[in-house]
Amino acid sequence: MRRFDDQTVLVTGGTGGQGSSHVRAFHAEGANVVIGDIDAERGAALAAELGTRARFTRLDVTDESSWSAAVLAAESAFGALNVLVNNAGVQNPPAPIEKTDQATWSRILDINLTGTFLGIKVAAPALRRATGGAIVNIASTMGLGGTAHYAPYVASKWAVRGLTQTAALELGRDHIRVNTIHPGVIATSFIQEPAAGATAAIADFYSPEPFAIPRLGEPSDVTRLLLFLASSEASFITGSEYVIDGGLLLGPALQMETA
Repeated sequence: MRRFDDQTVLVTGGTGGQGSSHVRAFHAEGANVVIGDIDAERGAALAAELGTRARFTRLDVTDESSWSAAVLAAESAFGALNVLVNNAGVQNPPAPIEKTDQATWSRILDINLTGTFLGIKVAAPALRRATGGAIVNIASTMGLGGTAHYAPYVASKWAVRGLTQTAALELGRDHIRVNTIHPGVIATSFIQEPAAGATAAIADFYSPEPFAIPRLGEPSDVTRLLLFLASSEASFITGSEYVIDGGLLLGPALQMETA
């Protein structure tokens, strides 16, 4: 028996580099998958590629009514919703705080933070109807320390941590677990290509050479951790934070010269 047989999983940002990895892996593990994204063309193509047990629903995570429609689509198609993965997110063009305009600040927090809040708010009753389940919020190592020039993104991911822990306290007695994953530098277009309005990508500021594990992460690295946290194998874990960064936050792995 596969880990997610007879379960339904909704993944937001489901067409992106990490999101599509998550969707494919849940599907391979037997889940019914609902791909939530604003990119209808890519979402429909991914659902068609997977075939049975896959649906696409257009989801604007900043819109509560869009969330309601997505959860209804999951329950209508598959009978229940068991797992929510709040994966959708955007980054800001790098700029110091003094040169960051309020519109950029609001947009990043609206998608990264409010989108996660609305997902928890709207999905919780459906998970309760399914007699429990799991919510996994994808945050960032930038939510564990300050990072110059990325104030909106950093603030949004720090706030997701507190939101996650609060939700874990509120929903635990309903058998709904809520946890956070903090990826480091993962080899996707999200960090390897500049954000809209930017000339530099996040990856331009990071070389993996000093990491304890000297490589960029792969989406599959994050996906494997996600599958564990969403599964019954993690039934006693809630309100927890998991860092997956190859040792980025540890600081440089200094190498001694050998004679």
